[in-house]
Amino acid sequence: MQSELFATKNMAQPSPTPGMELQNEKCVKYTVNGECYARQGSMVAFRGNLQFEKKGQGVGNFLKRQVTGEGLALMSVSGQGEAWFAHEAENCFIIDIAPGDSLTVNGRNVLCFDAGLHYEIGIVKGAGMAGGGLFNSVFSGQGRLAVICEGTPIVIPVSQQAPVFVDTDAVVGWSAQLHTSLHRSQSFGSMIRGGSGEAVQLRLDGDGFVIVRPSEKQAATAGN
Repeated sequence: MQSELFATKNMAQPSPTPGMELQNEKCVKYTVNGECYARQGSMVAFRGNLQFEKKGQGVGNFLKRQVTGEGLALMSVSGQGEAWFAHEAENCFIIDIAPGDSLTVNGRNVLCFDAGLHYEIGIVKGAGMAGGGLFNSVFSGQGRLAVICEGTPIVIPVSQQAPVFVDTDAVVGWSAQLHTSLHRSQSFGSMIRGGSGEAVQLRLDGDGFVIVRPSEKQAATAGN
């Protein structure tokens, strides 16, 4: 049987070492030898001796998730084998996190990550419920994190001299050391008259970067 479908670039190959890699721009392959964590419902295929279990949030994170509707709906993947993760054909990117790094990521943009990474759900300082309930996940430690994004993301440097303003529906993540606050770009009178649809943004100050997706439409909550 012959077809471009069977081209080498589309064929899954054995991995020499455990861990994650890009199968292609829409899918992450994880060679498991122990445990990793992934977004619930994101496994599209696996082979080997693997077990998939719903992961609890912990009391504090569970309560935050119930209040905000945000957060990470995770499953643990344990054993030995290979698993492929994807979500709605969104683009996949792998981030290496080193000791001392700390990255804030919107829960809806998390695909899978190494068990060695630490995460906690925290409120976005300065935003609170007025910012649409911005409770994102903060990753630290050492390991790899796979994120998903609708389209090709934009990475914008942030500096003390040049703060960045981002739409709260478009932001994917940012350097956790950045200071966040809400910025209103419309007057109250303009909002009453219908406004421009760009009333409130998240302001980021400090030194670091912010990742933005090229879309403002509301995404489904993590786990859906």
